[in-house]
Amino acid sequence: MIGAIAVTILPLGFLIVLFGGGVHLLRKNIEQDGEAPINRTLFYISKYSILALWGAMVLQSWGISISFFEVPPVLQATGMVSWFFGFVFLYVGRFEMGGSFRLGTPKEHTTLKVKGLFRLSRNPMYFGTYATMVASALYTLNPLVILLGAFVIAIHHSIVLAEEKHMQMVFGQEYVDYRNRVRRYI
Repeated sequence: MIGAIAVTILPLGFLIVLFGGGVHLLRKNIEQDGEAPINRTLFYISKYSILALWGAMVLQSWGISISFFEVPPVLQATGMVSWFFGFVFLYVGRFEMGGSFRLGTPKEHTTLKVKGLFRLSRNPMYFGTYATMVASALYTLNPLVILLGAFVIAIHHSIVLAEEKHMQMVFGQEYVDYRNRVRRYI
């Protein structure tokens, strides 16, 4: 029961932080919706797919089995650990981005984030998202969850590659130096 509550609270809390932060930015006249760095439809399909996969994890944690197989306890435990650490990266990454956070690439100039988690990973929120996709796959062992998780990771990796080109154009040598000393994910 406690595990199911924790599994449920993490994504709900993150969505509240995400959208609450968006309202706060809008009050400061900062547009949170950036430019989609890849095909806009594919971009948004991948974002909604994340919600579906988080929902799969939540359902499974409440005993509503979507598994086609019996999930070994070690995979469930590994999934829970990956879920927790994924959300740590998502929450901390979001807070550290502050007013620079956008869905997509910013339409206006923002500052390059290089402190906190961004000293360990250039993309802590993407890393956190990937960890939650792996968690959902391990915890449910549902082939559709596994395939959709792989799709989300592949699409988001292409988003990262497009955003890196944008970052180099915007920040120039400062970004190149940062890229050379900090890994893409972890």
